[in-house]
Amino acid sequence: MVGEGGTAVVYRAEHRTHGIVAVKVLKEKLRADKTAVARFLREATYGTRVSHPNVVRTIEVGEAGPGVHYLAIEWALGDLLEKYAKQHAPLPPEEVGEIIGQIADAVYAVHAAGIIHRDLKPDNIMYDPVSRKAKLLDFGIAAQSDQAPEERLTRAGFFVGTLMYVAPEALSGQLVTSAADQYSLATIAYYLLSGCLPYVGKSQREMFSQLLSQPPIPLNSARKGCSVPVSVEAVIMKALSRNPSDRYPDVVSFATSLRSAIDTRVSEAGRGSLFSRMKSLIKRNDPN
Repeated sequence: MVGEGGTAVVYRAEHRTHGIVAVKVLKEKLRADKTAVARFLREATYGTRVSHPNVVRTIEVGEAGPGVHYLAIEWALGDLLEKYAKQHAPLPPEEVGEIIGQIADAVYAVHAAGIIHRDLKPDNIMYDPVSRKAKLLDFGIAAQSDQAPEERLTRAGFFVGTLMYVAPEALSGQLVTSAADQYSLATIAYYLLSGCLPYVGKSQREMFSQLLSQPPIPLNSARKGCSVPVSVEAVIMKALSRNPSDRYPDVVSFATSLRSAIDTRVSEAGRGSLFSRMKSLIKRNDPN
């Protein structure tokens, strides 16, 4: 056993043809819960529909006994991004750009398959800092993008996801679009760049109220000493717009804009450094 969530226990196991894998097994107390079983089976189904190098691969789905549903997935190297971020955030912008770019590509593939992830957060991303490889996992509360209201597993008036990363429009419990995933991904970028979140409610109720009524805290005001280039901050805050139509057209557009802003910062820093070295050289060679 290597981990445990709200609905499943995770084991490290050896598959007869795929070597080391991670196996999720539905918790015993939920095996009679029709909604929990439906969510677990839906996760397995969605996982098999998306094939992308930055999405943890689904290998096998089955039932080991009455109600003992299991899901075998790729064993990804590294650790949860949440753990890495807690130890190292704020991360260098270049590293953040790489992580967000990879996950944006993965999420775009998810959207192309007609799925909304609905629970993007650092706890659902595996990250290997050695190879700088990021992989998306956990389709536990994902939903069809064209799903009819009567087919939802979430009752109207309720929301699914993690409050700190959920888009404001999801709080009504209504069906959300791919723009909600973009908002969550932007929140992840905000967190990686600052070590903080765009809302600071001290309780779930306060956080809920802030999300519904207030704009997010500007990135450079997230904490004392936070100094992110204005162009980078602008990209993040656009993707965190309260109105989904004010965000980027899709997650890849957001990630591309973010990397472009970061690359511009790096180029400007490089030019500044070169200019300083040239001035120093001229000064040393000036006889006067």
